[in-house]
Formats: sequence, structure tokens, C-alpha cells
Amino acid sequence: MKFVDEVTIHVAAGNGGDGSASFRREKFIPYGGPDGGDGGAGGSVWLEADEGLNTLADFRHVRRYRAERGDNGMGQQRSGRSGRDTTVVVPVGTVVVEADTGEQLGDLTRHGERLLVAKGGKAGLGNQHFKSSTNRAPRQTTSGTPGEERDLRLELRVLADVGLLGMPNAGKSTLIRAVSAARPRVADYPFTTLYPNLGVVSVGPQQSFVMADIPGLIEGAAEGAGLGVRFLKHLGRTRLLLHLVDAVPADPEQDPVADAAGLAAELARFSPELAAMERWLVLNKLDMLPADEREPWKHELVEAMGWQGPVYAISGLTGEGTTALCRDVMARLEQMAAEAAGEEA
Repeated sequence: MKFVDEVTIHVAAGNGGDGSASFRREKFIPYGGPDGGDGGAGGSVWLEADEGLNTLADFRHVRRYRAERGDNGMGQQRSGRSGRDTTVVVPVGTVVVEADTGEQLGDLTRHGERLLVAKGGKAGLGNQHFKSSTNRAPRQTTSGTPGEERDLRLELRVLADVGLLGMPNAGKSTLIRAVSAARPRVADYPFTTLYPNLGVVSVGPQQSFVMADIPGLIEGAAEGAGLGVRFLKHLGRTRLLLHLVDAVPADPEQDPVADAAGLAAELARFSPELAAMERWLVLNKLDMLPADEREPWKHELVEAMGWQGPVYAISGLTGEGTTALCRDVMARLEQMAAEAAGEEA
């Protein structure tokens, strides 16, 4: 199924039913009085998160959702039936934004979580509510109120613990294939990854984390160039970023140091919060260097970049260094979880 991570839909709740203006009519009871029933409440529209979905592709075909209208009230104090609610199932990780105002209405991050996006109209009152000692035959009723109606923009942001960040052909897809069961497309040309891929990395018994492969970024991505800007929002869900750098680019004119600096600048332009997220440097494709040249080349690149954080040298193709990387990532994620639990306590 084609990956779709943003779509606009229209939701409309049901109107409330009108109240009834009715009078009791029975033999031998000439002055029965008002007995008009109330209308039924309109149905509401809900969104519900389902972990069985991983894309918004289904919304390409159906984009309008409406709940039932409440029935009108009837005589003999009979109320109208309330309209049925409509539940729209969306993937876990869906952010709901009102299209007209840009206001975020909710963020569905757990399976079964529900969000009310259009409230049904209130029921109208029958004339039985308006009788009094001075008004024994009221003909007043109230109409049901309209249900809410709005356009919603649904944005799917993948839920992952670790995000892979890098230029096109940095080897992100090769790495996620090496450490997980995910099988993203790999080729010797840029932009082979057209949508995020998720892989579960198993480190040991009861130890695993989810890794996200995001399409590569190029200069000007924050302003809309290339494919990666469309998916940068997915990285905001992650807790740790792995910045992959092609340490031995096939193009001699390509500079790994300049690529790393340019990508960091694009992150800062897109989101200061994303740029401030913890980021580890991963030098990839070291299998293309002789064994005795790898360590000096690694130190040279790190020094030229002025990198201060953790640094790993790996080969996604051969798997060299990936075990240590994944083990340390798992340890850091567990440390983050423990720190978060301590702060909550």
C-alpha cells in the first residue's frame, strides 16, 4: 500500500432533532394538556487510533464523514431517537489539525485512544416543557441545534525510538536492513527511499527498539527542496537521532564534512527543537577503506567536523560495528526512560 502521511478530510456531526408541539387527545379527557416530546441529540464524529494501520492511504478515496441526525420528538411525550456516532479509524501517531485555523486538536499516540472532532447538535425541547399555570396550552418548542462541521488535516508522524538522518545515499536503508528485518529499497543512486521505513532492532531478550529510515535531505530542504522536508516532522517523534555520514563518497567532489554541516543547518532552519535533540555521528561505508586507514580517517573527519558527541564507525553493508552501535543505543534509550520516570515521580 502506498505510504500517505498527510490528508484533509471533512467531518460533520448530526443536527439535533426538533421538539414536538403536541397535545394529549384521549376520550373523556377534554383538556389533556401538552405532551410534545423532545428531539434526539445529533451523533458526533470521533477519531480512534488503531495500531493495525500504518498509513493514511485509505483516506484518498473517502474524505467526507457524517454522523446521523437526531429524530424529531413526537406526541405522548415520546423523545426522538438520538443519531448514531461515526468513528473514523486512523493510525497511531496521527496529529489532528483544524485546516482553517491551524489549531492542533489532538495527538493520538496510543492504541484505542479517541478524540471528539465534531460534536453532535443538542436536542430541541417539546412543548411539555413550556406549560405553566398561566400558559396551559403552550405551542412553543425549540429546534435542535446544528452539529459541528469542519475540515481536518490529518498528519501521520511515525512512532520510533531512533531516527536515521543523512544525505541521499548515506546508507540509511542499508543500515536498517542490516540491523532489523525491514527491507527498504536499496540502490546505487540517490532518493531510493521515498517514504519512511520502520524496523524493530532486537538487542537481547526483552530488549528492542524501533528505528525509522527517513528519506535523505539535501541543501534547501527546510525551504522545500528534495523529498526529506516532507518527512522531517517524523523525526520529532524520536528520542535519539543517528546522523549518518558517507565517510567515503563515490563522488570525489563530495565533502563529508560539508555535508554534515549543511544537514545540521537544515535541521536548525526547520525546527530548533529538532536541532537540539540528542544526535550521534555514525560514519558509514568504512568497508571501502583499507583496515589500516580507517582509524586515522575517522579521527580526521571527526576533528574537521568539530564533533563533540558520540562517534561510531560502521559498515552497513558488512555489518561491522553495527552490533556495538545498537547495544549502546539500547542502553541510552533505557537510561532516557529511567530519567523520564524519575522526573515524573
